[in-house]
Amino acid sequence: MRALVSVSNKEGIVPFVKRLVALGVEVISTGGTKKTLQDHGVNVIGISEVTGFPEILDGRVKTLHPMIHGGLLAMRGNESHEAQLQEHNITPIDLVIVNLYPFKETIAKEGTTFEEAIENIDIGGPTMLRSAAKNHQQVTVVVDPTDYEEVATGLERDGTVQLTTRQRLAAKVFRHTAAYDSIISNYLTESVGEENPESLTITFEKVQDLRYGENPHQKAAFYKKSFEKSYSIASAKQLHGKELSYNNINDADAAIQLVKEFTQPAAVAIKHTNPCGVGVGETVLEAYERAYKADPTSIFGGIVAFNREVDKETALLLHEIFLEIIIAPSFSPGALDVLKQKKNIRLLTVEFTANSEVEKKYSSVTGGLLIQEEDTLSFDEEKITIPTKREPTEQEWADLRLAWKVVKHVKSNAIVLAKDNNTVGVGAGQMNRVGAAKIAMEQAGILAKGSALGSDAFFPMDDTVEAAAKAGVTAIIQPGGSIRDEDSIKKADEHGITMVFTGVRHFKH
Repeated sequence: MRALVSVSNKEGIVPFVKRLVALGVEVISTGGTKKTLQDHGVNVIGISEVTGFPEILDGRVKTLHPMIHGGLLAMRGNESHEAQLQEHNITPIDLVIVNLYPFKETIAKEGTTFEEAIENIDIGGPTMLRSAAKNHQQVTVVVDPTDYEEVATGLERDGTVQLTTRQRLAAKVFRHTAAYDSIISNYLTESVGEENPESLTITFEKVQDLRYGENPHQKAAFYKKSFEKSYSIASAKQLHGKELSYNNINDADAAIQLVKEFTQPAAVAIKHTNPCGVGVGETVLEAYERAYKADPTSIFGGIVAFNREVDKETALLLHEIFLEIIIAPSFSPGALDVLKQKKNIRLLTVEFTANSEVEKKYSSVTGGLLIQEEDTLSFDEEKITIPTKREPTEQEWADLRLAWKVVKHVKSNAIVLAKDNNTVGVGAGQMNRVGAAKIAMEQAGILAKGSALGSDAFFPMDDTVEAAAKAGVTAIIQPGGSIRDEDSIKKADEHGITMVFTGVRHFKH
């Protein structure tokens, strides 16, 4: 039996190959792998000894040779193949242990040049893997060090690797090379500024199997992008509590995306991906108290996210109610002591650092995929105009900003009421805008009086302004742009309401 070994990741390779040699396996190897094995006393045949040709072009060409690929692709028992092997003095290769140049790790390093990235595109490695995986009926191919033990144990026990194992390993190889090529193609696509190429291949890495999906009868798993992004649930670290569920991950993502809108201390409570309470303040405690009072009923069983460290004083309040998850940049030791008293509560930390890169958002539809840029426009980037007679007061400006930041993260049609640095009413996902407004106002009750109203899209008629006036709303922020804007402006002036146009819509479906 002959094995070909060429690995960039040398984890576990020496003890694995020693077990193969103990079984009488002949080992071919290249470059650094050959040196590593020889340094550990393993007898190795160099690639050039097999091919009769030296490694050339700074190692770019060494395994791309018929003496190698003939040995990989030949079908045992095929008379024609057997005759050609004999004619050309090619020895079959039965076992391939290969992993690839670290392209992903190279481009992840700060300051990597384009030339350095290109030199870390592996050519020979994927070619050998694909040849061996194609011929998996007779060749065992291993790309992942975690499979070394199973292969070695099988050979020691049975003298062979079972076909079902070879099939599984071959499938893993093609997944691995597909992901590798995907990272390269995306890197090159971005390098030339191609925004929407004719085909799209993206790759994700498995984080965990989930107990179930949105409902217990649905299977589910969680994957992350190959390159982790700070400020994301995919890069969160769990300090305590039960395993995250499908719905937990969805809700946590919504919480992180909303709380990162704020620079001052903020607390966000999320239920079924919609905010049920948002508060800002001078301290994280003050922010949480405001978020809690915004909707003390809906926050029960929800998720709370902070953009500052959670201290013990805040933790004592959080401990009083049932929460699924608490997310923050960090927790003080005292806060952890308090919160860990509850066995199941999930405590997550997220690196809340600014990231200027605009990420693509993917949404699956039956038979297809929608892709768009993130909605990253902030209040300060929008073209603010005031079409009404009255301009906002200082406090109204603060509440308008808060309502506008929050409504962007509420399912459309969306209306948010804000007052005194916290939300007081949220109307989400309604089929008409006035319906969303009525829900928000009903939730706010008497707190609607003197509040600011944010709408994710323009008013097609003046009925929402009329309802807001009856509830006591004094300020409105909305995109504007309806052919009937004048009706809403007139109605606002009639009731002394100040209205702000942003010129930007924030639909969220």
